[in-house]
Amino acid sequence: MTLKVYTSLLTLFLVNSVWTRTVRQVYDELDPEHWSHYTFECPRECFCPPSFPNALYCDNKGLKEIPAIPARIWYLYLQNNLIETISEKPFVNATHLRWINLNKNKITNSGIESGVLSKLKRLLYLFLEDNELEEVPAPLPVGLEQLRLARNKISRIPEGVFSNLENLTMLDLHQNSLLDSALQSDTFQGLNNLMQLNIAKNSLKKMPLSLPANTLQLFLDNNSIEVIPENYFSAIPKVTFLRLNYNKLSDDGIPPNGFNVSSILDLQLSHNQLTKIPPINAHLEHLHLDHNRIKSVNGTEICPVSIAVAEDYGFYGNIPRLRYLRLDGNEIQPPIPLDIMICFQLLQAVVI
Repeated sequence: MTLKVYTSLLTLFLVNSVWTRTVRQVYDELDPEHWSHYTFECPRECFCPPSFPNALYCDNKGLKEIPAIPARIWYLYLQNNLIETISEKPFVNATHLRWINLNKNKITNSGIESGVLSKLKRLLYLFLEDNELEEVPAPLPVGLEQLRLARNKISRIPEGVFSNLENLTMLDLHQNSLLDSALQSDTFQGLNNLMQLNIAKNSLKKMPLSLPANTLQLFLDNNSIEVIPENYFSAIPKVTFLRLNYNKLSDDGIPPNGFNVSSILDLQLSHNQLTKIPPINAHLEHLHLDHNRIKSVNGTEICPVSIAVAEDYGFYGNIPRLRYLRLDGNEIQPPIPLDIMICFQLLQAVVI
């Protein structure tokens, strides 16, 4: 049975986004007075919108190779083709490129000419999802802000590949073939401004080592992680969104205060093997514990402050901030215990 308690459900939509520089396609167009410096050539296989002269659309054309890119182009769309190689020749004149989308092609590591990517000095966004890469391509442009490599066959991360990417804010490696051995203590060294790291849907059994200290969003869903090391999150003191759904976490694999971390606002532990709710911090706002093995909920035990203190604070004190609690798919029967409501007075939605 599902019981829902709603007043006004606050939906927090930051799961698949990252606080990075806004995509500037609409705003960063070349000044019209400078367009005359470039000829308006357009590869015959592609579309060049007259109203947006620094974009080139070559997607969904059945292309097997990259056409010559005109010098004026900043935004290049090559997704959904049959491209197998990235060579230097098409980019000889493309010195202004900021954005390349090569998703859903047939690119392999051997098909990427040595040094071709690092020569794109102004590139900020590189999309290589849904290809046939077996390792992270290297070297990469030092100015990159987003690197998306999801749904490849990546099992290896070359040593030092990220060491010069100080501007990278988002790294997406989800749904690859990464084992624990691929993530060494220095793998992410140099990513000083990384905010979102997605390693979901790989083959990890352990929490990754030595993550960048500025990490805000960490996604590790659909792995085989069993244990959270003691004080693990002290090394990433800004982590705000943590997803560990579909792992193998049990009560014994979580230290007493493993998730009692003041920075975490959204904690997702769905589809694990927990039999009780782990201790949480008073700052936590969203907690997902559905589809575990939890049989009962004791508000007195899970309340981050004493029930008496919570009751005395009312709505004007420093009460726990939990607003959303999901517990369906367990063995819990309604009604919701009164002490849950007394403790979490800001609670807006409960799903049992």
